[in-house]
Amino acid sequence: MDKYELIRKIESFAPIDTQEAWDCSGWLVESEKIDVNKVMLALTITDDVFNQAQTQNCDMIISHHPLFTVPIKYRGINMYCAHTNMDLADGGTTDSLICNMEKYGLQANNIIKPEGFVRYVETDITSDELLNILYKISKNLRYTNIQSKKEFKKIALCAGSGSEFINEAFENDADCFITGDLKFHTALDSPLPVFDIGHFESEIQVLGVFASLIGEKVEIVYAKEETPFVIYR
Repeated sequence: MDKYELIRKIESFAPIDTQEAWDCSGWLVESEKIDVNKVMLALTITDDVFNQAQTQNCDMIISHHPLFTVPIKYRGINMYCAHTNMDLADGGTTDSLICNMEKYGLQANNIIKPEGFVRYVETDITSDELLNILYKISKNLRYTNIQSKKEFKKIALCAGSGSEFINEAFENDADCFITGDLKFHTALDSPLPVFDIGHFESEIQVLGVFASLIGEKVEIVYAKEETPFVIYR
């Protein structure tokens, strides 16, 4: 497949001009190779992921996270990312997290999608039921303040690092907030229960969105990657 045709599929779903001003979504590297037969999907491009792509003879790497600087050695392979534009897209990053939770038993009676990064799921679930679902997604799950509420009717979610939206969720009458990268004082000051499932765990399922957009004309392989954090047990 022509690499530009491939990218048009992604950008028709997650328009590049919707990315945040600080973001670096789009082409990271455009090599001379136009035809793409094999694509590696990755959450984050690292030396290890780059080496995997080379070893597996991939023509292109598509990632969710951007590179704000690109090492010279990376410049022999096509690289593209869709970051905040994918976060904002209908069916994008947070929506793929919701779909994953539904696979594990979340009953979504309604999903509210404001013009922003946060999604709201209207449901009827206990704190224990929600904990069980989230633990299936992330063994690095941690949470705060759930003793204040045992049943949740409206869940707010933002995949990745979304703690800046906690107050927004509270103002929109959410019963709890699910995100990653929760800091100490943010957790301490939160006006509602917060579940931190980890940045990696909350976003990794978005690679399936990329795969469905690309289609069957190219071979797709997934990078072997995992969260850098390990919980000692």
